[in-house]
Amino acid sequence: MKHSINRRDFLQRTAALGAGTLLSQLPAAAMPAAKAGFRLVVLATDWGFPGSRDALCEKAKAAGYDGIEVWWPGSPEAQKEIFDAVEKHGMEVGFLASGGSNDFAKHASTFEATLLAATGNKRKQPLYVNCHSGRDYYTEAQNGQLIDITTRISRSSGVPIYHETHRARMMFAAHVTRRFIETKPDLRLTLDISHWCNVHESYLSDQAETVALALQRVGHIHARIGHPEGPQVSDPRAPEWEHAVKAHFAWWDEVAKMKRAKGEVMTVLTEFGPADYMPTLPYTRQPVADQWAINVHMKDLLKARYGA
Repeated sequence: MKHSINRRDFLQRTAALGAGTLLSQLPAAAMPAAKAGFRLVVLATDWGFPGSRDALCEKAKAAGYDGIEVWWPGSPEAQKEIFDAVEKHGMEVGFLASGGSNDFAKHASTFEATLLAATGNKRKQPLYVNCHSGRDYYTEAQNGQLIDITTRISRSSGVPIYHETHRARMMFAAHVTRRFIETKPDLRLTLDISHWCNVHESYLSDQAETVALALQRVGHIHARIGHPEGPQVSDPRAPEWEHAVKAHFAWWDEVAKMKRAKGEVMTVLTEFGPADYMPTLPYTRQPVADQWAINVHMKDLLKARYGA
């Protein structure tokens, strides 16, 4: 007698199996006692979410998130929608910002204006602003100017501003980021180290010293798990990605230890993306896993491991 199983049932069963085993696969983390001021804030992404800001906040709140991370919008109407939603549902908010233009002068001007608006709004101060900073083809001096802009605005506003380790941006590679670390003492990073795994086609064991320097500058984390051939594994609950999961948690553990020891807020975004960032089946473009379920799973792991 033949037994059949549809794709949805298969994904649900394998995900449930992975969720039950992954915590036991991770080695225990010896965390220092948390000093006063430490708290873990895990945020949901709107990337791939089809609904309104209100619907996002409602769903994220019900799932156990503490806030959302979204791009700072240009229109007052879109800004109002965000602030109305986070206030209604009691959520924190972090913003994303970039310059947009390929022309450096225009990029720098837009970048500065966006940061001033995002940090100077009257409704609610964000937890941070995370920057898709510069371009990988801008000169080191040009990208350095953008870092100086963020340092100045962060000091005047009191809002932390971070530069993401992201492909195509100024911090696209570990060795390039190291040069900025060595020359810009106020530089703070959003660690999305999945990109570096992809760029360097490795788990960075040959750049351990550089990674250690970068971890000391981390203010915010994007918790997506990458591998040497891509910035996102198909499903972190699957056993074939155990090594990748352990590598990323080992890096995040170091950030958590510093945050707890210093009594600082630790912000983390669960950022597994939708198709085509999520691998898809040929011809149909159906995602091979459930993006929302994976991100909630990551949120649960992070809270269990790093919560005070």
